[in-house]
Parts: sequence; C-alpha cells; structure tokens
Amino acid sequence: MAWSGVDMSDWRPQTLRSYQSKGFAERSGFGTRPALLIVDFINGFTDPASPLGGDFSAELAQTQRLLDAFRASHLPVAYTTTAYSAELLDGGHFVRKIPSLALLQEGSPPTYIDERIKQRPGEHVVVKKYASAFFGTDLYRLLQRDGVDTVVLAGCTTSGCVRASAVDSLQYGFRTVVVADAVGDRAREPHEASLFDIDAKYGDVISTADVLSQLARLACHNVD
Repeated sequence: MAWSGVDMSDWRPQTLRSYQSKGFAERSGFGTRPALLIVDFINGFTDPASPLGGDFSAELAQTQRLLDAFRASHLPVAYTTTAYSAELLDGGHFVRKIPSLALLQEGSPPTYIDERIKQRPGEHVVVKKYASAFFGTDLYRLLQRDGVDTVVLAGCTTSGCVRASAVDSLQYGFRTVVVADAVGDRAREPHEASLFDIDAKYGDVISTADVLSQLARLACHNVD
C-alpha cells in the first residue's frame, strides 16, 4: 500500500497491519486486456469555480499519460459523464441529497469531457445518473464485448463515483485498479480514506508509473 503522491504515514501502518492480520489487502493484479475508465472528468467537476468542482490539474495530467499509453497499445478507453433531464426526474434522491448536481443538465457545457483529455472517435462516453459508472448504463456490455478483464480507473471523485465504480467493477468480475495519482477529491481526508478502503477490499491502488510498467510488460508479452 504505497501510492505515489499520497502520504498516509500518520495513520496507515497500524491500520494496515490490523487489516493484513485479518486477511485483507491482497493483490488482484493485472489481467491480459485492461481498459481505461475515466470517471467524470467533466467541466462541472474539473472547473474549480463550479459548485461541484475542484482543481484536478495534476490528476488530469496523469490521466493524459495513461491515455497516451492505452491508445498507443490499442487498448479500450471509456469515459463517463453525469447528465440529467431538465426536470431532474432521472436523478432521484441523489439530486435531492446533492442539489448542486442540477447543474449537470443534458447537453450543457458542465457535462462535457474536459478538453485536456478529450475523447477520440471510437472511445465510448457513458452517460450515468448515479455514482457508479455501471449502474443503469451499458458499460458492462461494452467492456465484455471488448474482451476486457481489468478495469483501470482514473477520474473523480475518489470517495464518490470512483469508489462506487470500483466496487461495481469488482462485483461484475473485473480485476480492478485505481490509479492513485490520477484520481482526485475535494478534500484530502476522504480521498486518502477511500484509497485505503479500496485497496483493502475492492481493487489494487497503484500509481500511474506502475500502470505504465504493467502495460509495457503486456506489450512485451504480446510481442513474444
């Protein structure tokens, strides 16, 4: 549990020892066909002036590195956005709980993928209504069709949509990887606690550099 750019040294060792002694935090590893899933790096979340937003410049830069590598390896890439009808009937109690989500009107600029990591033709954009990228969407079918066995997650927020997507990724049978320096939150504490919890129970939390090493290993294996 050592993540680039994440310092949890004040409380992690004792908690980690306790978890490991009880059989948590094993590795699920990489398969042979990973996909990159970029969760909600849309203008409504990446604009610090937005009521939903934060400054995710560093995380977006790491996500671009991941994009470059996945594209070069011809591996699947998918994005999510969150968008609601004008009446917000498709938002249910989620919008009641977080009224600022009403900003994310279908077809409005806040729902567009951030230009810094703009999708290319052929890369899927999944429209979701709730936290998980899988809930009520066709994401599972798309990944299954592409023969994906590993979901690599970037995006925001770590404690919200990234965490929910990681849990569902596991539950749908995928090896799940969350890229610590390519996911972000509005505050340090929920970000770090969520990374710890994901790594203990649902997926492997590793750095961008580690993901790139895994992709290089797969490329060498495919050549061989």
